[in-house]
Amino acid sequence: MARLTVNNQPVEYRLDPETPLLWALRDASNLTGTKYGCGTGDCGACTVDIDGGAALSCRTPIGTIEGTYVTTIEGLSRERNHPLQLAFIAANLPQCGFCIPGMLMAAATLLKKNPDPSEDAIGAAIDNLCRCGVYPRLIEAIQRAARALRGEETIPAGVRPGIDPADAGRLVPAFVAKPEH
Repeated sequence: MARLTVNNQPVEYRLDPETPLLWALRDASNLTGTKYGCGTGDCGACTVDIDGGAALSCRTPIGTIEGTYVTTIEGLSRERNHPLQLAFIAANLPQCGFCIPGMLMAAATLLKKNPDPSEDAIGAAIDNLCRCGVYPRLIEAIQRAARALRGEETIPAGVRPGIDPADAGRLVPAFVAKPEH
């Protein structure tokens, strides 16, 4: 049994203490935004924030994090308007999207510790694997989000969750909804 706070909600997992946090989140809490990639801690798809630090949830037994605060991608921003999310979308980072939750969480913990990271600091903090190769745009997106968090820049929001696709073109001119057949 492990008691944690997950996305600001107290949770008690009645699972084997050796259960990886990843499976507690996905299977017991239905927080499926945290992805299972390699299971060995090499890809970073399962990255979450534990007490302000980036952690690989596939390698973190729940019994070792009793009393901690865990934030998953779902807890970053319910409205999907965190500056990192907006900057990632503006830079067209999400392609297949599988690595994005882990990258966002690693970047969020970096920006909590370092509000103005250099390219080298970003490279050292974000070692997640991405099959789509978004790395060239990743650094600028994180620096743009940092500027927004510091109040130096505004990043326009895209289409809100739950919007009717027919209305999306009005809000995001580059998007044109195809008529249903």
